[in-house]
Amino acid sequence: MKEIQQVSKEQIIKLGIPKGSLADSTVDLFRRAGFNLHVSSRDYYPSIDDAEIRCIMFRAQEMSRYVEDGVLDAGLTGHDWIRENDSDVHEVCELTYSKATTRPARWVLAVPVESPIQQLKDFEGKIIATEMINVTRQFFLDKGVNVRVEFSWGATEVKARLVDGIVELTETGSSLRANNLRIVDTILSSTTRLIANRKAYDDPWKREKIDSLALLLRGAIEARAKVGLKLNVARNHLETVLALLPAELSPTVSALADSDYVAVEVILEGETERRLVPQLQRAGASGIIVYPLNKVIP
Repeated sequence: MKEIQQVSKEQIIKLGIPKGSLADSTVDLFRRAGFNLHVSSRDYYPSIDDAEIRCIMFRAQEMSRYVEDGVLDAGLTGHDWIRENDSDVHEVCELTYSKATTRPARWVLAVPVESPIQQLKDFEGKIIATEMINVTRQFFLDKGVNVRVEFSWGATEVKARLVDGIVELTETGSSLRANNLRIVDTILSSTTRLIANRKAYDDPWKREKIDSLALLLRGAIEARAKVGLKLNVARNHLETVLALLPAELSPTVSALADSDYVAVEVILEGETERRLVPQLQRAGASGIIVYPLNKVIP
Protein backbone atom coordinates (compact mmCIF):
# COMPACT_ATOMS: atom_id res chain seq x y z
CA MET A 1 0.00 0.00 0.00
CA LYS A 2 2.85 2.38 0.86
CA GLU A 3 4.48 1.66 -2.51
CA ILE A 4 1.26 2.55 -4.36
CA GLN A 5 0.98 5.85 -2.46
CA GLN A 6 4.60 6.69 -3.26
CA VAL A 7 4.09 6.12 -6.98
CA SER A 8 0.94 8.26 -6.91
CA LYS A 9 2.79 11.05 -5.12
CA GLU A 10 5.51 11.14 -7.79
CA GLN A 11 3.03 11.47 -10.65
CA ILE A 12 2.68 15.21 -10.15
CA ILE A 13 4.06 18.13 -12.12
CA LYS A 14 4.80 21.19 -10.01
CA LEU A 15 3.99 24.01 -12.41
CA GLY A 16 4.82 27.67 -11.88
CA ILE A 17 2.14 30.15 -12.96
CA PRO A 18 3.33 33.77 -13.37
CA LYS A 19 1.92 36.17 -10.83
CA GLY A 20 1.09 39.75 -11.72
CA SER A 21 0.42 41.25 -15.14
CA LEU A 22 0.71 37.94 -17.00
CA ALA A 23 -1.73 36.04 -14.75
CA ASP A 24 -4.98 36.90 -16.55
CA SER A 25 -3.66 36.11 -20.01
CA THR A 26 -2.21 32.83 -18.68
CA VAL A 27 -5.60 31.82 -17.29
CA ASP A 28 -7.18 32.60 -20.68
CA LEU A 29 -4.52 30.61 -22.52
CA PHE A 30 -5.10 27.56 -20.30
CA ARG A 31 -8.86 27.89 -20.79
CA ARG A 32 -8.47 27.80 -24.55
CA ALA A 33 -6.11 24.84 -24.18
CA GLY A 34 -8.88 22.95 -22.34
CA PHE A 35 -7.95 23.53 -18.70
CA ASN A 36 -9.97 25.20 -15.97
CA LEU A 37 -7.31 27.22 -14.15
CA HIS A 38 -8.58 29.37 -11.30
CA VAL A 39 -6.36 32.02 -9.76
CA SER A 40 -7.35 33.76 -6.53
CA SER A 41 -5.87 37.13 -5.67
CA ARG A 42 -5.17 35.89 -2.12
CA ASP A 43 -3.96 32.37 -2.93
CA TYR A 44 -0.55 31.31 -4.21
CA TYR A 45 -1.83 27.85 -5.17
CA PRO A 46 -4.19 28.14 -8.18
CA SER A 47 -6.58 25.25 -8.77
CA ILE A 48 -6.58 23.33 -12.04
CA ASP A 49 -8.81 20.52 -13.23
CA ASP A 50 -5.91 18.12 -13.77
CA ALA A 51 -4.97 15.87 -10.85
CA GLU A 52 -1.45 15.45 -12.25
CA ILE A 53 -0.62 19.18 -12.13
CA ARG A 54 -0.05 21.23 -8.97
CA CYS A 55 0.17 24.96 -9.62
CA ILE A 56 2.18 27.48 -7.62
CA MET A 57 2.35 31.20 -8.33
CA PHE A 58 5.65 33.06 -8.50
CA ARG A 59 6.68 36.37 -10.00
CA ALA A 60 7.94 35.93 -13.57
CA GLN A 61 11.19 37.60 -12.49
CA GLU A 62 12.08 34.71 -10.18
CA MET A 63 10.40 31.78 -11.96
CA SER A 64 13.47 30.50 -13.82
CA ARG A 65 15.51 30.33 -10.59
CA TYR A 66 12.90 28.15 -8.90
CA VAL A 67 12.71 25.90 -11.96
CA GLU A 68 16.50 25.62 -12.13
CA ASP A 69 16.70 24.76 -8.41
CA GLY A 70 13.99 22.07 -8.70
CA VAL A 71 11.42 23.83 -6.52
CA LEU A 72 9.28 23.63 -9.67
CA ASP A 73 9.31 21.00 -12.40
CA ALA A 74 8.19 23.52 -15.00
CA GLY A 75 6.97 27.09 -15.26
CA LEU A 76 6.00 29.93 -17.55
CA THR A 77 8.18 33.00 -17.69
CA GLY A 78 9.72 35.43 -20.13
CA HIS A 79 12.88 34.80 -22.11
CA ASP A 80 14.09 38.09 -20.64
CA TRP A 81 14.10 36.76 -17.07
CA ILE A 82 15.81 33.54 -18.09
CA ARG A 83 18.56 35.70 -19.55
CA GLU A 84 18.64 38.08 -16.59
CA ASN A 85 18.97 35.21 -14.09
CA ASP A 86 21.34 33.26 -16.36
CA SER A 87 19.23 30.20 -15.52
CA ASP A 88 20.23 26.73 -16.66
CA VAL A 89 16.80 25.36 -17.64
CA HIS A 90 15.34 23.44 -20.55
CA GLU A 91 13.20 25.65 -22.80
CA VAL A 92 10.33 23.40 -23.84
CA CYS A 93 8.61 25.83 -26.20
CA GLU A 94 7.96 29.46 -27.03
CA LEU A 95 4.48 30.78 -26.26
CA THR A 96 3.83 34.08 -27.99
CA TYR A 97 1.37 35.67 -25.61
CA SER A 98 1.70 38.55 -23.18
CA LYS A 99 -0.35 41.00 -21.13
CA ALA A 100 -1.61 43.26 -23.90
CA THR A 101 -0.60 41.98 -27.34
CA THR A 102 0.60 38.97 -29.31
CA ARG A 103 3.83 40.72 -30.23
CA PRO A 104 7.12 40.16 -28.39
CA ALA A 105 7.67 42.53 -25.49
CA ARG A 106 10.75 44.75 -25.72
CA TRP A 107 13.19 46.09 -23.16
CA VAL A 108 14.03 49.51 -24.53
CA LEU A 109 16.52 52.20 -23.67
CA ALA A 110 14.58 55.44 -23.27
CA VAL A 111 15.20 59.07 -22.37
CA PRO A 112 12.99 62.16 -21.96
CA VAL A 113 12.02 63.67 -25.31
CA GLU A 114 14.01 66.80 -24.47
CA SER A 115 17.20 64.87 -23.59
CA PRO A 116 20.30 65.74 -25.65
CA ILE A 117 21.14 62.01 -25.83
CA GLN A 118 20.56 60.71 -29.36
CA GLN A 119 22.64 57.54 -29.67
CA LEU A 120 24.36 54.89 -27.56
CA LYS A 121 27.75 56.59 -27.40
CA ASP A 122 26.09 59.59 -25.74
CA PHE A 123 25.52 57.43 -22.64
CA GLU A 124 29.24 57.22 -21.90
CA GLY A 125 29.68 57.83 -18.15
CA LYS A 126 25.92 58.15 -17.60
CA ILE A 127 23.53 56.47 -15.16
CA ILE A 128 20.85 53.99 -16.28
CA ALA A 129 17.97 52.84 -14.05
CA THR A 130 16.30 49.48 -14.71
CA GLU A 131 15.00 46.27 -13.23
CA MET A 132 16.91 44.35 -15.90
CA ILE A 133 20.36 44.90 -14.39
CA ASN A 134 22.50 42.08 -15.80
CA VAL A 135 21.19 42.16 -19.36
CA THR A 136 21.58 45.94 -19.50
CA ARG A 137 25.14 45.83 -18.19
CA GLN A 138 26.07 43.18 -20.75
CA PHE A 139 24.43 45.16 -23.56
CA PHE A 140 26.51 48.26 -22.88
CA LEU A 141 29.63 46.16 -22.30
CA ASP A 142 29.17 44.55 -25.72
CA LYS A 143 28.75 48.02 -27.26
CA GLY A 144 31.89 49.33 -25.55
CA VAL A 145 30.02 52.09 -23.69
CA ASN A 146 30.84 52.65 -20.02
CA VAL A 147 27.72 53.29 -17.92
CA ARG A 148 26.55 52.85 -14.35
CA VAL A 149 23.47 50.65 -14.10
CA GLU A 150 21.29 51.04 -11.02
CA PHE A 151 18.42 48.82 -9.93
CA SER A 152 14.96 50.35 -10.07
CA TRP A 153 12.18 49.17 -7.76
CA GLY A 154 9.36 49.85 -10.21
CA ALA A 155 7.87 53.08 -11.61
CA THR A 156 10.99 53.32 -13.75
CA GLU A 157 9.42 55.80 -16.19
CA VAL A 158 9.30 58.39 -13.39
CA LYS A 159 13.05 58.03 -12.84
CA ALA A 160 13.91 58.93 -16.41
CA ARG A 161 14.25 62.56 -15.32
CA LEU A 162 16.28 61.70 -12.20
CA VAL A 163 18.95 59.70 -14.06
CA ASP A 164 20.25 59.85 -17.63
CA GLY A 165 18.14 57.06 -19.07
CA ILE A 166 16.07 54.00 -18.27
CA VAL A 167 15.68 50.49 -19.62
CA GLU A 168 12.02 49.54 -19.38
CA LEU A 169 9.70 46.83 -20.69
CA THR A 170 7.11 47.89 -23.25
CA GLU A 171 4.56 46.12 -25.41
CA THR A 172 2.77 49.00 -27.11
CA GLY A 173 4.90 52.00 -26.13
CA SER A 174 1.86 53.79 -24.73
CA SER A 175 3.29 54.20 -21.22
CA LEU A 176 6.51 55.66 -22.60
CA ARG A 177 4.61 58.14 -24.74
CA ALA A 178 2.38 59.10 -21.81
CA ASN A 179 5.51 59.94 -19.83
CA ASN A 180 7.04 61.93 -22.72
CA LEU A 181 9.85 59.46 -23.27
CA ARG A 182 11.45 58.40 -26.54
CA ILE A 183 13.25 55.18 -27.40
CA VAL A 184 16.94 55.30 -28.23
CA ASP A 185 17.51 51.57 -28.76
CA THR A 186 16.10 48.10 -28.04
CA ILE A 187 18.05 46.07 -25.50
CA LEU A 188 16.17 42.77 -25.79
CA SER A 189 13.00 41.31 -27.31
CA SER A 190 11.21 38.68 -25.26
CA THR A 191 8.36 36.18 -25.46
CA THR A 192 6.92 33.83 -22.86
CA ARG A 193 8.52 30.39 -22.60
CA LEU A 194 7.48 27.11 -20.99
CA ILE A 195 10.62 25.96 -19.21
CA ALA A 196 11.48 22.79 -17.32
CA ASN A 197 13.95 21.70 -14.69
CA ARG A 198 16.58 19.59 -16.46
CA LYS A 199 16.39 16.70 -13.97
CA ALA A 200 12.58 16.69 -14.08
CA TYR A 201 12.63 16.73 -17.88
CA ASP A 202 14.90 13.67 -17.89
CA ASP A 203 12.17 11.73 -16.08
CA PRO A 204 10.11 9.95 -18.81
CA TRP A 205 6.72 10.48 -17.16
CA LYS A 206 7.34 14.15 -16.38
CA ARG A 207 8.74 14.79 -19.84
CA GLU A 208 5.66 13.28 -21.48
CA LYS A 209 3.36 15.32 -19.22
CA ILE A 210 5.25 18.57 -19.84
CA ASP A 211 5.43 17.95 -23.59
CA SER A 212 1.70 17.21 -23.68
CA LEU A 213 1.00 20.47 -21.87
CA ALA A 214 3.24 22.31 -24.34
CA LEU A 215 1.37 20.77 -27.27
CA LEU A 216 -2.00 21.95 -25.94
CA LEU A 217 -0.79 25.45 -25.07
CA ARG A 218 0.86 25.90 -28.46
CA GLY A 219 -2.31 24.62 -30.11
CA ALA A 220 -4.33 27.26 -28.24
CA ILE A 221 -1.97 29.99 -29.39
CA GLU A 222 -2.00 28.69 -32.97
CA ALA A 223 -5.82 28.84 -32.95
CA ARG A 224 -5.97 32.38 -31.61
CA ALA A 225 -5.77 34.08 -35.00
CA LYS A 226 -7.66 31.40 -36.93
CA VAL A 227 -11.29 30.45 -37.53
CA GLY A 228 -13.08 27.44 -38.93
CA LEU A 229 -15.20 27.89 -42.04
CA LYS A 230 -17.97 25.59 -43.29
CA LEU A 231 -20.07 26.03 -46.40
CA ASN A 232 -22.22 24.18 -48.89
CA VAL A 233 -21.75 24.50 -52.62
CA ALA A 234 -23.18 22.94 -55.78
CA ARG A 235 -20.74 20.58 -57.47
CA ASN A 236 -20.76 22.67 -60.64
CA HIS A 237 -19.49 25.65 -58.58
CA LEU A 238 -16.96 23.68 -56.48
CA GLU A 239 -13.94 24.38 -58.65
CA THR A 240 -14.63 28.12 -58.56
CA VAL A 241 -15.06 28.12 -54.77
CA LEU A 242 -11.89 26.08 -54.15
CA ALA A 243 -9.91 28.41 -56.39
CA LEU A 244 -10.72 31.30 -54.03
CA LEU A 245 -9.15 29.54 -51.05
CA PRO A 246 -5.44 30.12 -50.30
CA ALA A 247 -3.33 27.74 -52.38
CA GLU A 248 -1.51 26.27 -49.36
CA LEU A 249 -4.76 25.08 -47.75
CA SER A 250 -6.25 21.64 -48.29
CA PRO A 251 -9.97 21.86 -47.48
CA THR A 252 -12.14 18.88 -46.54
CA VAL A 253 -14.81 18.20 -49.15
CA SER A 254 -17.68 15.89 -48.09
CA ALA A 255 -20.68 14.55 -49.96
CA LEU A 256 -24.17 15.65 -48.86
CA ALA A 257 -27.50 13.81 -49.02
CA ASP A 258 -28.27 15.82 -52.13
CA SER A 259 -25.70 14.42 -54.56
CA ASP A 260 -25.59 17.72 -56.45
CA TYR A 261 -24.03 19.47 -53.44
CA VAL A 262 -20.95 19.05 -51.25
CA ALA A 263 -19.82 20.50 -47.92
CA VAL A 264 -16.47 22.26 -47.69
CA GLU A 265 -14.62 22.84 -44.41
CA VAL A 266 -11.34 24.68 -43.93
CA ILE A 267 -9.31 26.57 -41.30
CA LEU A 268 -8.37 30.14 -42.20
CA GLU A 269 -6.58 33.11 -40.75
CA GLY A 270 -9.16 35.51 -39.28
CA GLU A 271 -8.13 38.34 -41.60
CA THR A 272 -8.38 36.05 -44.64
CA GLU A 273 -11.87 34.88 -43.64
CA ARG A 274 -13.23 38.43 -43.56
CA ARG A 275 -12.08 39.00 -47.12
CA LEU A 276 -13.12 35.61 -48.48
CA VAL A 277 -16.67 35.15 -47.17
CA PRO A 278 -18.31 37.70 -49.51
CA GLN A 279 -16.33 36.29 -52.45
CA LEU A 280 -17.36 32.72 -51.59
CA GLN A 281 -21.01 33.68 -51.44
CA ARG A 282 -20.82 35.40 -54.81
CA ALA A 283 -19.15 32.28 -56.22
CA GLY A 284 -22.12 30.12 -55.23
CA ALA A 285 -21.43 29.06 -51.63
CA SER A 286 -24.35 28.94 -49.19
CA GLY A 287 -24.95 27.99 -45.55
CA ILE A 288 -21.63 29.62 -44.64
CA ILE A 289 -20.70 29.11 -40.97
CA VAL A 290 -17.70 30.75 -39.31
CA TYR A 291 -16.72 29.44 -35.86
CA PRO A 292 -13.91 30.15 -33.38
CA LEU A 293 -11.22 27.60 -32.57
CA ASN A 294 -9.76 26.69 -29.20
CA LYS A 295 -6.83 24.63 -30.40
CA VAL A 296 -5.09 23.88 -33.68
CA ILE A 297 -2.65 20.97 -33.35
CA PRO A 298 -0.20 20.72 -36.27
